[in-house]
Amino acid sequence: MISNTRLYGASIAFASGLYSLWSASSATEMVTSGWLMLGLGAVVLVHGTVLLTEYADQLGRASGPLMIGYAALMLLNQALLANGMLDDGSGMGMDSGMGGSAMIAGMGWDAGMVALAGLMLVSGLIMTRNSSEMAGTGRM
Repeated sequence: MISNTRLYGASIAFASGLYSLWSASSATEMVTSGWLMLGLGAVVLVHGTVLLTEYADQLGRASGPLMIGYAALMLLNQALLANGMLDDGSGMGMDSGMGGSAMIAGMGWDAGMVALAGLMLVSGLIMTRNSSEMAGTGRM
């Protein structure tokens, strides 16, 4: 039987992974940020799928920290976009001639991505907490 923690983690992984893939595919051109979101979205979807199978036991205690790592990468990507340090493929990056303006600096934040990354971070913390509490029980 799949625990509620694994179901919750898988649902967050599916939502975050699919949103990352959609976000990467909606850019007008593939740039560093898009490639990062494409790769991360695929990895997160695979992780979510594994959480719904018996192979989740092989991940063991690593599942929670992995979710925390994914969330950190998503938030770092958003912070770099917001500060104009990465181009998001929209043509509004550093090469647009408006580079460091305050107006453009705030345009990189994607509230949906930040919210999903926050949920993924909390999910990873819950999974980490539960795995240490349930160590040796065979459940997570």
